[in-house]
Amino acid sequence: MCNLAEIGAGTMTDATVPSHMRWIPKGMTVEYLAKARTDLVADVKIDPLPSFQDAADIPVEVAVSDMNDQVVFRAIITMWVTPKR
Repeated sequence: MCNLAEIGAGTMTDATVPSHMRWIPKGMTVEYLAKARTDLVADVKIDPLPSFQDAADIPVEVAVSDMNDQVVFRAIITMWVTPKR
């Protein structure tokens, strides 16, 4: 589930951060809420959307649900976003 969260958060960040900025994962906090017994789906969001003007820690929220719509895992992945040099 951590790998799913990382790829989802990375894809969301890459699609969201403007081309004059760069990003790298800085940290990850996870919660395992229930045993996953089915296939899984990740829902990823960045809220609120930052202005992307200066360097900042951007929290990316990930919720992983099973096929019964039960959230079985949550993560917040902090992305360090900075202007490109």
